[in-house]
Amino acid sequence: MNRIIECVPNFSEGVDHDIINSITGEIASVTGVKLLNVDPGKDANRTVVTFAGEPEAVTEAAFLAIKMAGELIDMRTQKGTHPRMGATDVCPLIPISNITLDEVAVYAEQLAKRVGEELQIPVYLYEHSQPNKARSNLAAIRAGEYEGFFKKIKLPNWKPDFGPAEMDARQGATVIGARDFLIAYNINLDTASTNIANEIACEVRETGRIVINENGKQRNHGTLKHVKAIGWYIEEYGLAQVSMNLTNIAVTPIHIVFDEVKSKAADHNVNVLGSELIGMIPLKAMLDAGTYFRNKQGKPPTLNESKLIDSAVEAMGLNQLTPFESEKRVIEYLL
Repeated sequence: MNRIIECVPNFSEGVDHDIINSITGEIASVTGVKLLNVDPGKDANRTVVTFAGEPEAVTEAAFLAIKMAGELIDMRTQKGTHPRMGATDVCPLIPISNITLDEVAVYAEQLAKRVGEELQIPVYLYEHSQPNKARSNLAAIRAGEYEGFFKKIKLPNWKPDFGPAEMDARQGATVIGARDFLIAYNINLDTASTNIANEIACEVRETGRIVINENGKQRNHGTLKHVKAIGWYIEEYGLAQVSMNLTNIAVTPIHIVFDEVKSKAADHNVNVLGSELIGMIPLKAMLDAGTYFRNKQGKPPTLNESKLIDSAVEAMGLNQLTPFESEKRVIEYLL
C-alpha cells in the first residue's frame, strides 16, 4: 500500500489571489500530489493549504511552494492579525497512512536542509523533528515575530537549524517539522472585544497565563490539554474569535473544546455564535462530535455518517460564517 503524508503549509498572504494561485499552482504541478484545500483569511492575511501524496512528491511540492512564496510575498510590508515570521510561516508534514511519525521526521529534516541551503532561508525544526524541547514549540520559536527576529536570530540559543543565521528581510524565516494531525479551529463570539476573547483563550489553553502573587511569578494552566489559543478581532466578520490549534484530538476532541469555550464565554456574559474550521478535519472527529451532541440533545443514536456530520455542523455552528461542505473538509473524503 502507498505511503501517504499530508502537508499543511501556512503562507503569509490571504488577500492577493494571484499570489495564492501561483503558490498553489506550484503544488498542483507535481505528479503524485493531490491539492485538497486552500483556505485564505483576509484579516489574518494568511492562507492555509492542504495537500497529500507520497512523501517524495509532497516534499518536492512543499519546496516549490516555499520557493514561490519567498519570491512573491514581501514580509517588509506584510501585515495581518495572525502571528507570523516569514513568507512561509510554518510547513508541517503529517503521517496519514503506512508511514510513522519518525519516518516523516526524516523527510521534514531533508526538506528543511534543502530550503536552508538552496533558498538561503533561515529554517527552524519544530515538534517531532526538533530534539531540543526548549525550541520545539511553534509559539516559542515564533515569539517576537518577523519584526523581532532580526535580533532574535543572532542569539546563540536561536541560531537556525538550517540556512543563514541572518534574517532575510523579504522572505523572513520559516519553521518545518513532522507532527501529528492538528485541527485549526476558531470559535465566534457575540462581541467585538479582543480583551474578552483573549481572556477566554487564556482560561482554556493548556499553557494558561503567568500571574504574579506574593510567591512571585506563577503559571496558571488552562482547562484544555493540547490546546493552543489566542483571541483576536476579525473585521471581515465584525466579531472576535478564540482562535485555537488542537494538537491532540484523541485527548481533547473538538466537541469538548466547543463546549468549554462556550462555558467560559458565558462566564463573561458573551454568547458563542458558531465556529469556523480552518483546513481539514478527520472523519472520526466529526462522527465523534455528532454522536456527542446527539446524545446531549436526547436524539436517537445513529450510525449514519451524513446524519452525524449534520448534527456536528449544526451544534457547533460550523456553517455560520460560510457553508460547511463535508466533501471538501473531511480528509478521508478527498484522499
